[in-house]
Amino acid sequence: MAIELRQSLKLAQQLVMTPQLQQAIKLLQLSRLELAEAINQEMLENPVLEELQEADLEPEPLARHTDEGEGEKPKNAEDSYDDLDWEKFLDEFGEVEFSGFRATARSEDEEFPSVEATLSQPVTLADHLRWQLKLGNFSLEEEAISDLIIGNLNDDGYLTADLELITQESGESAERVLEVLKKVQNLDPVGIGARDLKECLLLQVRQFSDVDPLVIDVINDHLGRLENKDYRGISRALKVPVTRVRDAVMFIQGLEPKPGRPFSQDRAEYITPDIYVYKVASEFIIVLNEDGLPKLRVSPYYRRILKEKGKDFEVTKDYIQDKLRSAVWLIRSLHQRQRTIYRVMESILARQRDFFEKGIGHLKPMVLRDVAQDIQMHESTVSRVTTNKYVYTTQGIFPMKFFFNSKIGTVEGGSVAAESVKDRIKQLIAKEDQRKPLSDQEIVEKLREYGIEIARRTVTKYREMMGILSSSKRKRLA
Repeated sequence: MAIELRQSLKLAQQLVMTPQLQQAIKLLQLSRLELAEAINQEMLENPVLEELQEADLEPEPLARHTDEGEGEKPKNAEDSYDDLDWEKFLDEFGEVEFSGFRATARSEDEEFPSVEATLSQPVTLADHLRWQLKLGNFSLEEEAISDLIIGNLNDDGYLTADLELITQESGESAERVLEVLKKVQNLDPVGIGARDLKECLLLQVRQFSDVDPLVIDVINDHLGRLENKDYRGISRALKVPVTRVRDAVMFIQGLEPKPGRPFSQDRAEYITPDIYVYKVASEFIIVLNEDGLPKLRVSPYYRRILKEKGKDFEVTKDYIQDKLRSAVWLIRSLHQRQRTIYRVMESILARQRDFFEKGIGHLKPMVLRDVAQDIQMHESTVSRVTTNKYVYTTQGIFPMKFFFNSKIGTVEGGSVAAESVKDRIKQLIAKEDQRKPLSDQEIVEKLREYGIEIARRTVTKYREMMGILSSSKRKRLA
């Protein structure tokens, strides 16, 4: 068989992702804070872009940012930018800027936290304990051993390292290390330096002079039964009345199982919604939150340079036109992003109006395809739009992904949203008799009375997702 070279023509379709299109897709999935950071970075790299100052702001109708306001889009936007007469473009449209869908700006009189409040360093558990070492009756040798012990405490205040390891590190005897550990356990907070839950609780109990001995017996021998709420089993094992067990359990519940909790470094994360949905009279109004986003425009300085004549400015004009193409594309991509988010939220509002009116119990099943068909876009676009974005509603703050959930069948053949079923389970558990909590099978039967057909394992899965304990661990004494 001969080997030869041949030329052949082949016709095929291929999707080419231009840099501009990649940028537009990337902007869709950014949250408000990430978008502000991306815009600031682009302003640093592109000298043509600048932020529009508050003094230059003028009221602008929403129609300016609609498809009709921008005129008919060319079939090939990238080619049109190359052939565009920039002098005529700038004379016709003036300042190209991104300032649509603007939310109410902060007033100058609004109070902000002081610099000291934002830069203060919280006291850690290790700092608090080492501060006590300096004030306590610790020798230099004991301080060195104590420092090793404090360095091996976890966030809950428990000693995670084995004493043998601390003994090897310190070069002291095991008896000496144990003696120093007991001194550390006398520091504040009470229960610090314990090696397990039992030791932690006993360290706290010994601070009381008139505690019932039954409390110590329960902690020493029946923590497992206490966890499972088996109070009658504890009563039979210790041969004491259930009333005494109840009093002992109530005392133990007042102890702190995690003494290092007050010094936790976990900060509360405050969510700033990307979209606000307000109810005015009987109608809902959608407002995009753009507080903190820079308003962009083409710098007047570079616009004037484009109008200069002469051969010396040809190279400069080529550079500015390249940056101007990038700036105009960014501004238009930002407009398109805001319009897409607005349209997606409009579709969600139309389909989930009962939720906005009445609450989670009236949430309807909905998938990405439903919204994509409404706004005539691809499902992947809707997925990017709803990623990392939160909505403020009259029912609370929810991620946009919250409104997309699977459906669960009903007895009549219909369907309900999975989140509605979770909410119903939460309500049933909140109203149950704490002496006889509902089992998962009993919850299944209760839901069937409401017309919801669901398996017991699904109830168990939803209950665990919501962080609700099993019926045996929810049990309480009368």
